[in-house]
Amino acid sequence: MFQIVFNTISAAELSCLDTLAQLDLLDQFKVNQDILSEGRDDRFGQIEREGKSLYRFRCDDYRVYFEVEDDKVIVHRLLHKNTFSDFLFRSKLPMNNEDEELSQSKYFWTLIDEGKAELPHKNGQ
Repeated sequence: MFQIVFNTISAAELSCLDTLAQLDLLDQFKVNQDILSEGRDDRFGQIEREGKSLYRFRCDDYRVYFEVEDDKVIVHRLLHKNTFSDFLFRSKLPMNNEDEELSQSKYFWTLIDEGKAELPHKNGQ
């Protein structure tokens, strides 16, 4: 298991959920290297950009977007599934391969970059 770190934005998004939904999501969000590398759990997906991997975890009506850095899972965004469904519909993107289409979306990467900008500073800085 990796240590899970929520940045400021994803922590705020999580705190907007009711307590039971938070507990359910955190209970289901179990990440280890085997799950990510073997691809046996279809709740996980992978999005690539410029040689870097970003992962997606589906839990009920929510999507958790994260990356793995050393021994940590860094959660950048926690979004309701309709956020992307509505975006894909408005953009007229096909719905059959959500991860591939998201990897091409500038809007999606803007959301992720906003989350990355809110990471806690290393070494207490």
